[in-house]
Amino acid sequence: MTVERIVPNLTVSDLSLAVREHTTALGLRVVMDHGWIVTLEGAGGRQLSLITRDATAPVNPDVSVFVDDIGAAYDAATTAGVEILHPLTDEDWGVTRFCYRDSSGNVVNVGAHSG
Repeated sequence: MTVERIVPNLTVSDLSLAVREHTTALGLRVVMDHGWIVTLEGAGGRQLSLITRDATAPVNPDVSVFVDDIGAAYDAATTAGVEILHPLTDEDWGVTRFCYRDSSGNVVNVGAHSG
């Protein structure tokens, strides 16, 4: 399994205001908008996601980690004994993912683009 991308996720109360603030203050541009999560990107492909409430998981993730082999990532997480909060799921928006909580309470969303 190879980690392809890591994106911090900020929980926000007003998504449109947060997008406006970060695009203006940092010159980021919107590269994905699902209405409940927006991913912004700067030069060099660096990304930041803003989220109001996760569409299917019970809690908002603090970070998203995208991998090339989601099955191997899930197996590694279960072997590590971390608390799985959202099971391995094929989501409607074209991502297969799961979420876990680490021993410090951080929620990690692990995903791979489907198909």
